[in-house]
Amino acid sequence: MATLDAQVRETLRTWPQRPPGLPSQGGQPENWLRGRPTSGERTFQPFLKFPGSDRLRTLPDGLWLHFCGRPAEIFVDIFAIEACGSLQNLLDKRSRFAPSTQSLLAVCSVGWLLAPMGAGDPTPRWHRTGVLTHEPTQALIVPVRDIRVLFALKSDHYKGFAANQIPHPHEYYMPMDALMAANSDQDPALRALVGRASQSANFLGMA
Repeated sequence: MATLDAQVRETLRTWPQRPPGLPSQGGQPENWLRGRPTSGERTFQPFLKFPGSDRLRTLPDGLWLHFCGRPAEIFVDIFAIEACGSLQNLLDKRSRFAPSTQSLLAVCSVGWLLAPMGAGDPTPRWHRTGVLTHEPTQALIVPVRDIRVLFALKSDHYKGFAANQIPHPHEYYMPMDALMAANSDQDPALRALVGRASQSANFLGMA
């Protein structure tokens, strides 16, 4: 029987290259790519880390990267999904995305950047970033400007958290069952929740 993590990854693999329901980011280029999960070796998939760290990596169950800037100064905004099977697991994963004075980095391997977008689309990912002008020969390591995280909790944990806790501004929560449902990326309620994770939602007349 597949583990919970494997089931979540299988569900998220059917989601589009752009987080479902996320509106335009205030006129910015729509250079979104799904970094995790993707087809191929998991070691090729993007991950997050702090500068100077070679061991401690954050590997979200779902990770979308919005490439921004210009070739001389590339950065990303990220939307992550974390499925939490226990409250202890939730506490651990929340701590990885807590506000910090340290810079968080996104690491994109050469293998992931050179790989095609997916079935039926042979375009290499690096070309869709909109900020790389040449085929990469080494990993792309860029600072993370903005973080939004959606946590999926088991029903009893979700009810308890919603009744007793206050999410941080960058956090969003949903029941695990809703995430795992068939065609969950088409669920109007889920899309509305993800839509509130847009930067444009913080500005008058831009949401």
